[in-house]
Amino acid sequence: MVIEDMQQATSALSHISYYRLRAYWLYYEENPGSGEHMLKRGTTLSSILALYEFDRRLRLTLMDALERFEVAARGAWAHQMAMVYGPHGYLNRGLYPRADRFAANLAQLESEYDRSHDVFVDHYKQTYSDPRLPPVWMAAEFISFGLLSKFFSALGGRADRKAIARKLGFDDRVFQGFMHHLATVRNICAHHSRLWNRRFTVTFPIAQNPGELANTIVPEADRRLYNTLSMLLHAIGVVAPESDWSLRLLSLLQENPTGDFVAMGFPEDWRDRPLWAQIRQS
Repeated sequence: MVIEDMQQATSALSHISYYRLRAYWLYYEENPGSGEHMLKRGTTLSSILALYEFDRRLRLTLMDALERFEVAARGAWAHQMAMVYGPHGYLNRGLYPRADRFAANLAQLESEYDRSHDVFVDHYKQTYSDPRLPPVWMAAEFISFGLLSKFFSALGGRADRKAIARKLGFDDRVFQGFMHHLATVRNICAHHSRLWNRRFTVTFPIAQNPGELANTIVPEADRRLYNTLSMLLHAIGVVAPESDWSLRLLSLLQENPTGDFVAMGFPEDWRDRPLWAQIRQS
């Protein structure tokens, strides 16, 4: 590795750590997986730090979209459950065909409720004892995103699932899988883990509609970041059409220091695919 600036190297290794940076220079190895760990000739520490910074900014940009998606999902769930079943209807065992799954989800929700010290939660604890858990619009604010996805998938009534998913621009089958996928992506971002060329273990069904989404995503990239970003482009267009998130994302991607979009699952013609082409035309 070419180290052009010893002061920069000392600072980077002091504040980022050798082991963390090592995940980024693996990309520059001549024969990854061989165990030799020989870098390609001319690899510089500066280029590795540039990739590290790109990945950091990518995580922060993704967190912006995840926040909007999560808030919208919480709101859609709370609205549907409250309007159809009443304030505490979401606790009705009859809505969930699998009693074991409902019991596990309920136990986790009670645990999250006990740990929460939001003002509205403390007020409910001090004021009410029956029902033990607060109404759904309060639960929607302290429930974890991962548990929210479990409550959604456990619902027996497809009409409820479809109504919730439709508000975020998806059919219920795709939305269910995408919720589960985004819960893992959120954890990756929250724990500051490498994102840019990650191979995800949790996937989601490939959307067949609307047409512009179906013609943007790539089925063979189901474990890569490209499809995740494309799905979020569609979702943000539904829940926050006034947002400039898509423009900021495209601007950041164009700064990719490696110039390698294949590592993120991007097809060669990605810029011309409907959702990405719309950004350039806006």
